[in-house]
Amino acid sequence: MKSKSIALILLLSLFLTSCNAVDDLLSFTISNEASIKIKSTSPLDLPTEIVTPDVTTNSSAEFENNKTKASLVKDVKIRSLKLSISDPSDKTFTFLKSIHLYISTSNSEEIELAYQDNINSSSNTIDLICTDKRLDQYIKADSYKIRTQVTLKETLTKDVTVKADMKFRVTADPF
Repeated sequence: MKSKSIALILLLSLFLTSCNAVDDLLSFTISNEASIKIKSTSPLDLPTEIVTPDVTTNSSAEFENNKTKASLVKDVKIRSLKLSISDPSDKTFTFLKSIHLYISTSNSEEIELAYQDNINSSSNTIDLICTDKRLDQYIKADSYKIRTQVTLKETLTKDVTVKADMKFRVTADPF
């Protein structure tokens, strides 16, 4: 009886390991960037909305490079969203209290993508906390919108430009 249990456990772990290996073979990363300009006129301790220009995706090319197509995509989730200050180059995130990024397309509702509250950083880069929402319809689209909500804890003397570097994990079936 004990040897049957051990054999069953070994078989089950082999099956789960091979499923993960197959899943890894069918998964890849898509990277996109957006630029966010935080105005020096933004009020303190009040959320301010920032709408960025549409982010054009190159997903069709990415799908083709990974031997799949949009109709075969099973799951897309954001894996990382890193913000870095591009202008002024000597600025750090000490001015920022919180930030929330939302994604939408003309055909889909807006959902939260990533956020960070109670920011206490003296660096010019920060990693946001990514949500676990499915993003298939957003990444399959030709473009999407990013809306940002920021709350400042310091007055800005000049506008701050922030680059958002987004990495999406795509799982799809092959052709």
